[in-house]
Amino acid sequence: MSIGTSEGSTVFIGPVTDENDLAGLEGLTYVEIGNVESIGEFGPQKQDVTFTPLKGPSVQHLVGAVDNGMLPIVYAHDPLDAGQMALRAASATKFEYAVKIVLTDEADANDTPTTFYARGPVFGNRINIGGANDVRKRTSNVGLNVFVEDPGAAVANP
Repeated sequence: MSIGTSEGSTVFIGPVTDENDLAGLEGLTYVEIGNVESIGEFGPQKQDVTFTPLKGPSVQHLVGAVDNGMLPIVYAHDPLDAGQMALRAASATKFEYAVKIVLTDEADANDTPTTFYARGPVFGNRINIGGANDVRKRTSNVGLNVFVEDPGAAVANP
């Protein structure tokens, strides 16, 4: 089967860094962010640059710079979780931190998962208290100035 759920996927925060390629980002030490509920949409998208000529009948669309987006991370608030503490501390700075996301998309035990590496500043650390029957949650957004995807590999069975 080639499709699956996101269950089991993990998010990690690394140190302040200026690394910008797979080898550099892969070699860093990361701490898992516990109790992550969801990881929002992220990844490269080209900007839409528009121009409207005075004589022309329609807006012209051009391809602009690539925006890797914001990585929204929603997690159940745990003041003792080391990854959450590191993420909260990072949100109090203007530095760029390494982030790693590991999917659980291996076809079998011999394969490797898709892993995303990124670098950027952490914007905010919002808390959502909710109601009496809600879990307290936090949302942090990481601006992705660097984005690298390491696709999973299918390894032949021996």
